[in-house]
Amino acid sequence: MRIRPLAAGAGLAAVLVLAGCGGAGSPASSAEQAPPHARQPAASPRSPGEQPAEAKADQDTTAAQISTFALDVDTASYGYARRSLQEGRWPAPAEIRPEEWVNAFKQDYGQPSDNGFAVHMDGAKLPSRDEAVLRVGLQTRASEAAARRPANLTFVVDVSGSMAEAGRLDLVKSALLTLLDQLAPGDQVSIVAFSDEAEVLASMTPLTARDELKSAVERLVVQGGTDLEAGLVTGYEEASKAFRPAATNRVVLLSDGLANQGSTSWQAILERVKEHAGKQVALLTVGVGREYGDELMEQLADNGDGMAVYVSTREEAERIFTTQLPATIELRARDAKAQVVFNPSVVESYRLIGYENRALATEEFRDDSRDGGEIGPGHSVTALYAVRLKPGASGQLAQATVRWQEPDTRAASEASRSLQAGELHAGAWDKGTPIRLQVDVVVAAFAVYLRDKEAFGLDLPALREHAARLATDSEDPMVSELVTLIDKAGSVAE
Repeated sequence: MRIRPLAAGAGLAAVLVLAGCGGAGSPASSAEQAPPHARQPAASPRSPGEQPAEAKADQDTTAAQISTFALDVDTASYGYARRSLQEGRWPAPAEIRPEEWVNAFKQDYGQPSDNGFAVHMDGAKLPSRDEAVLRVGLQTRASEAAARRPANLTFVVDVSGSMAEAGRLDLVKSALLTLLDQLAPGDQVSIVAFSDEAEVLASMTPLTARDELKSAVERLVVQGGTDLEAGLVTGYEEASKAFRPAATNRVVLLSDGLANQGSTSWQAILERVKEHAGKQVALLTVGVGREYGDELMEQLADNGDGMAVYVSTREEAERIFTTQLPATIELRARDAKAQVVFNPSVVESYRLIGYENRALATEEFRDDSRDGGEIGPGHSVTALYAVRLKPGASGQLAQATVRWQEPDTRAASEASRSLQAGELHAGAWDKGTPIRLQVDVVVAAFAVYLRDKEAFGLDLPALREHAARLATDSEDPMVSELVTLIDKAGSVAE
């Protein structure tokens, strides 16, 4: 880390100029269209895993006024990095995805009245006056678990030798047993175990036979190597055989992601299951373990129409499986994408914080064959941008549009919101600036610090000072925990 302590205000300006990273507002009409894609050059094809060129440098609005990316509700990067810090280890830079850190924290966006998205935009000026942070917030409507459609859930459980570590298979079994008591009578569950090979412990079974399913969970025992490909292929086959058009169909992979048999690349594994995955079967990956295959699990989720989470404690597992999963089993939107169009007469340049592996070319925004993100009820997605303003400029700063497909019919819809330069808050740390916006900036800056060993001029004491103040103001336990994580980072760095 190239730690260069500077004044907190100037440091934040530098952070956002170098890193780029979503207030209140009402959603626009779904029929409202984004401005023409006139001035953004088409992106060249990218190989899997290649970092998009537009994420590597500030974008000059005279050449590239449009930013496009697939939505992402993953939080695994934050969960695994948190565990690493708590154990006195510095997280691997490649495993730090700032957008997953921001999306792990609570937001306060208003919900839409329908099953689409509410689009929110706000921002704040930075001390240099020519720089600002812009936040785009997207929110879906929450639903009561009791009101959701029935679900077909296929759990694919890693029982290989590495899962013997405390906090792996024991945690998974405890969470599954608790979840079985939370699901509704109309739900059905299948359980697949895998090590050297895959075994179906329970074909799709209605929740009226909970005792049979609990017996299957109890039969999960550690053995052999890790053929994750065999497990996931068998899981998708089970989900496909029992597919119910009127239900939500989902495969849930629970593993440390340390595949060592069969195909071990996400591309090869997804190639094997693409026929089944294309039948509206979403994927949730749940990571566990001190040693964790982050890239494999994250890419499986991103490219398998799903999301990735990581759990390290019984409390986290119970929250995921007893609160979040039952309430968010169904989907609000498929292949959701966002596009932000900057006004070149107001914005000189911009940079998006994170989303490097979710970036899309401009023309892919309305190409409904191009994969986006799958978003459930009550989910919020935040994107933060660093923008350099033209001196004295006024008028519309940017317009954000979200496009998604209805989960069943695949009908496409859009919603938009714009922000005027005059609507920016006067200062990032002013009392009038929304607390959640301030929290988002601190979280993103800390993530970038861990990844790049430079918080764009903000040192750890400055980050801690802001986090401690915001923990008091927000009364949010996660922000209080953020203070302890910054302290842990300081002790590891010494």
